[in-house]
Amino acid sequence: MGFPGAIPAGWPAKSLPEIQELLCAPGMPFEMETVEVRGIPTRVWKNALPSLAALARHGRSHGDATFLIYEDERVSYDAWFRAVAALAAHLQALGVQKGDRVALAMRNLPEWPVAFFAITGIGAICVPLNAWWTGPELEYGLANSGAKVLICDAERLERVAPHRAALPALEQVIVARLDHAQEGVSRLEDVIGTAADWASLPDADLPAADIATDDPATILYTSGTTGNPKGALGTHRNLTTNILSGGYAAARAVLRRGEALPAPARKTMLTVIPLFHATACSATMMGAIFGGHTLIFMYKWDPVKAFGIIEREKVNATGGVPTIAWQLLEHPERQNYDLSSLESIGYGGAPSAPELVRRIFEEFGALPGNGWGMTETTATVTTHSGEDYLNRPTSCGPAVAAADLEIRAEDGVTVLPAGQIGELWARGPMIVAGYWQNPEASAATFVDGWVRTGDLAYLDEEGFCFIADRAKDIVIRGGENIYSSEVENALYEHPAVIDAAVVGIPHRTLGEEPAAVVQLSPGATTSEAELQDHVRERLAAFKVPVRILFHAETLPRNANGKILKRELKALFAD
Repeated sequence: MGFPGAIPAGWPAKSLPEIQELLCAPGMPFEMETVEVRGIPTRVWKNALPSLAALARHGRSHGDATFLIYEDERVSYDAWFRAVAALAAHLQALGVQKGDRVALAMRNLPEWPVAFFAITGIGAICVPLNAWWTGPELEYGLANSGAKVLICDAERLERVAPHRAALPALEQVIVARLDHAQEGVSRLEDVIGTAADWASLPDADLPAADIATDDPATILYTSGTTGNPKGALGTHRNLTTNILSGGYAAARAVLRRGEALPAPARKTMLTVIPLFHATACSATMMGAIFGGHTLIFMYKWDPVKAFGIIEREKVNATGGVPTIAWQLLEHPERQNYDLSSLESIGYGGAPSAPELVRRIFEEFGALPGNGWGMTETTATVTTHSGEDYLNRPTSCGPAVAAADLEIRAEDGVTVLPAGQIGELWARGPMIVAGYWQNPEASAATFVDGWVRTGDLAYLDEEGFCFIADRAKDIVIRGGENIYSSEVENALYEHPAVIDAAVVGIPHRTLGEEPAAVVQLSPGATTSEAELQDHVRERLAAFKVPVRILFHAETLPRNANGKILKRELKALFAD
């Protein structure tokens, strides 16, 4: 289902293979080559930067351009790099060596990108911990990674402090924005000063470090909703790959429209996704630094404050998860602000309603954007934007040129034809090296350069990917497979519904049946029976939710935007 009124005549101007041939030709910025990565021949971007240290040095070339805005703090690229170099030298003086793990646990603050590049710029491994985690969860991440140093903010220190005795490997804790000195920790400001001081730090380079492209750079913990999270071991190549993947996707969208590629221009982005998540850290921050863009952080997401920031700073791009886009659209105060600077609203991490795609385009005049990736792919594998997204609003787009997708049968070997649902497998230079200290899980998930995603999906004839469900979230009713996204999309088509999730609830003879939890638009009303009839008109009777509960607030999600279906299932346990 597309929105024909939004598709210009003669579109698309070029097919995907034509665009790839053009953009990836020898001598072009997106030229590719095949190199060995962990012993496996891998197609990579030929012009990708060799390391995160190289990216930091490139970022320095943007000079006085504004990199970071947080509340009333503004940090230039030059000031940021001076702070990175000073902190990197301090970490080396503390004894941090190549391969040592340094954990990073804080909300989105200007100190976050300083710490990240100070750590990775000397060949150490940055371990961005989920800032939403509790004390025991933070203890798990610190213990599992074997972190030698922790750089955190005062809030995370409060949670970690009671667990220090259980973390013998943790030698140093450096805290940002700590009001009063505390025993056993040092203050980050004593090393680099406050953000306002960074511009006056010495003009020094990063300390020398021997970093190879496929050396480990990060451990990002997966957003697993069951069991302990696994640490995905990312490399410098994984992270710098996203710069060209994002650039390729943007260029592809322009050429699909038949327009000439524009000259590079600095943009301003309101970043509301946590930086410990691959989408913000990899897909957003890497490209922003390369292009000299401005990132704006918020202390806490608030739609009205976001409106003010968009108007004041003339924000070009924002997004996160679909809920944020809905709140921007639905909030009654939206009309009081000039949001005309918005060019794109992107999101991932959760399925979105086709209506959301259309409304972003029609009401904001902005192009919607979406994509698919996971922690194990360091974010971007597919991207979807502009007219392609308007034309295929239930797809997550085609793979970028450096990546391959296959749909495989349950045997993990047989490749299924277009249109058939199976497990999505992906490969490319963005696939992580494996799971940290978990060889069994690594062997089960990473196979000959491919990652088994656990997502059920299909590809259409042109290679556009459609996610049907998480393999473990599929509802099997009396032997019939029900893909939750199909039922969720049907619910989304009802004008009152802005958020929906389908789960399986136990049934004595059928095994399980579909049930749904929905959130309604402000002021909207409907009934369970009306929504069931609405789904029944669109889908087979066995797919209609047998129960529908109404949730007053946004459905519970983890930090990566995935709905916590286990919590929703508990709502039906009566």
